[in-house]
Amino acid sequence: MDYDLIVNILYATVRTGTPLILVALGELVCEKSGVLNLGQEGMMLMGAVIGFIAALETGNLWLGVTFAMTAGLLMSLLFGFISLNLSANQVATGLALTIFGAGLSAFVGSDYVGTPLEGIQPWHIPLLSDIPFVGRILFSHDPLVYLSFGLFVGVYLFLNRSHAGLALKAVGESPQSAKATGLPVFKIRYLAVMFGGAMAGLAGAYLSLAYTPLWAENMTAGRGWIALALVVFASWKAERVLLGAYLFGAFSIMHLVAQGLGFSVSPNLLAIMPYLATIVVLVMLSSDKARVKLYAPVSLGKPFHPAD
Repeated sequence: MDYDLIVNILYATVRTGTPLILVALGELVCEKSGVLNLGQEGMMLMGAVIGFIAALETGNLWLGVTFAMTAGLLMSLLFGFISLNLSANQVATGLALTIFGAGLSAFVGSDYVGTPLEGIQPWHIPLLSDIPFVGRILFSHDPLVYLSFGLFVGVYLFLNRSHAGLALKAVGESPQSAKATGLPVFKIRYLAVMFGGAMAGLAGAYLSLAYTPLWAENMTAGRGWIALALVVFASWKAERVLLGAYLFGAFSIMHLVAQGLGFSVSPNLLAIMPYLATIVVLVMLSSDKARVKLYAPVSLGKPFHPAD
């Protein structure tokens, strides 16, 4: 395997892992508050289609990104109202949100399927992009990739170095105790859900405006579900989310790598590798229930009644 091929593989891994990082970081914050939102796939699809349409109609890609994040946020508010205000089952609500988002995005984007769009172009950072090996891998991407780096640092510091992060984790561990100390449990959970929705919308925008600048039905291809598994795989730690996202990203491009190396393995078989890896990870985690209980927020998925 030559030098250029290795660089190109790592470069593609960063790009492929970016949407997983974005949506998984949002879900991480959401779950740290004790709320389990399985609607990531639906929110990503709505972000992708709304962002694409807004960018195409206005000619402003960054306005498209803003609209995409807003679409994801509004979808999360719908989830929040049903699961938090009405105390509905969070698993059922999240699944319904994914189904709703998939259907609505297909309907809204039916006239835009296959429409070409000049997407967000890479920004080659002066001097840094010229560094051998590392420059191509880390400093020759589009702005949303750089934004994912910054968001990772921000979420990591928020969860591990801030009082607000401690409050979020306190709500996720024991909302009753958090309420007794004066923390606004309901508000914190809503803000966490909204952040998760905005990040899912941003991940959708990355897919339709940067990664493959077009709109196609179900173009997220299960990335929302992979991100959900990724949070568990990472034991609810931001740094492991980053590593896990790039690991799954590498699995996603293995069929292209195999073809480039001349292996005669079916590309369809290699294309299922990231999903197969997700299943294997979930099976491994489910066999170690003690590990999951050790790191998972205690109140995850459990409704909280403010009157209690």
